[in-house]
Amino acid sequence: MAIGRAARRAERAAAVEAAFGPELAPAALDLLELVEYAWHDCYQEITPHEGVVADILACAGGDLARMVRFAHLAVTDSRDLHVAADKIKGRS
Repeated sequence: MAIGRAARRAERAAAVEAAFGPELAPAALDLLELVEYAWHDCYQEITPHEGVVADILACAGGDLARMVRFAHLAVTDSRDLHVAADKIKGRS
């Protein structure tokens, strides 16, 4: 069963708010929606898997500008994003 964009946004809202706070969470969720559009254009998949989303949030560290940088990296080379996330999480 396919999950719509609004449902994915709702599922991600708590984690995004925890990472960015209530004031920046709507903008961060908007950015994740843009990532979905770009992901679909590049990979013909509706959305990146949740591991990619988790890596974006981990790399962003609550900073919206960093999130933009790592969201771009997610779409262009998700393997590099994963390596960056592992370093930040201390798993390198």
